[in-house]
Amino acid sequence: MKKYLVTGGAGFVGSHLVDALLQRGDSVIVLDNLSTGQEKNFAQHLNNPKFSFVNGSILDLKVLEVEISKIDEVLHLAAAVGVFNIVDHPLESLETNIRGSENVLEIASRHNKPVLVTSTSEIYGKNTSDSLGEEDDRILGSPLKTRWSYSEAKAIEEVLAYSYWKTRGLKTRIVRLFNTVGPRQVGHYGMVVPRFIDSALRGQDLTIYGDGNQTRCFAHVSDIVRGIILVIDSEKTVGEVVNLGANKEISINELAKKIIKLTSSQSKITYTSYAEAYEEGFEDMQRRVPNTSKVESLTNWRANLSLDDVIKDIITHSSENKD
Repeated sequence: MKKYLVTGGAGFVGSHLVDALLQRGDSVIVLDNLSTGQEKNFAQHLNNPKFSFVNGSILDLKVLEVEISKIDEVLHLAAAVGVFNIVDHPLESLETNIRGSENVLEIASRHNKPVLVTSTSEIYGKNTSDSLGEEDDRILGSPLKTRWSYSEAKAIEEVLAYSYWKTRGLKTRIVRLFNTVGPRQVGHYGMVVPRFIDSALRGQDLTIYGDGNQTRCFAHVSDIVRGIILVIDSEKTVGEVVNLGANKEISINELAKKIIKLTSSQSKITYTSYAEAYEEGFEDMQRRVPNTSKVESLTNWRANLSLDDVIKDIITHSSENKD
């Protein structure tokens, strides 16, 4: 069994990853500044001797030095995420996503501790190919459009991780997460599924940004966590980047209808422009479908759970955790 440092371990994906690692007998230190993560996401582990929590930032070199020296491997999930968050706090987001990741990689390299970097399907930008592969081109808008700063920052993070592997021999792995959903995800940073479900359960309008014809593929967080663990357990994935995501495509219009049906809600669907929702000149991608053949060949992973499974799990979680 290993001891892991999970940066961003109080967040949505991070906390589910912590659950899975502890369940299989590993030890975990969570480093999180709780800017978007929540203590309740790991409260169930506070009495577990194999778990500890450090309230700190990946921008704090001293904290990173201490915590990375204690562990076997770093699972780096800490990031500024969510479209609203990126648009509203562009400079802070860039600092976290670039300088923070550089800090993690540099100190991990100094201690020769392997690092998993969680990247994003945002890397591909406006590329609307049928099935986005890891080597496919990035198509982005103007760098002056805040919308693309997250993609740029994560691309730099990937280049840094790959360079540490190639030039210093640090074992790095990169996973690009496509739309990941499930219990504990919050909607107020722009995540569409929890936002729609919350509105439907409250009987409020489901507001679609744009015309709703844009399509996405949604994967259950438990599938994604299983994929991450398979990646870190395999020597074949060292120095590689792999997509993790479901490949069943659905439009945002159909997603809204499905959620209304599964929640038995009387909610209506309304529309607002991107400019009203985010900022003037905001650009979105019309399609995003992952090609997961690489991770399947390296680890035999594929997403198993359906979008209906995801929605039902979130509904159950929401009903059990009403504020």
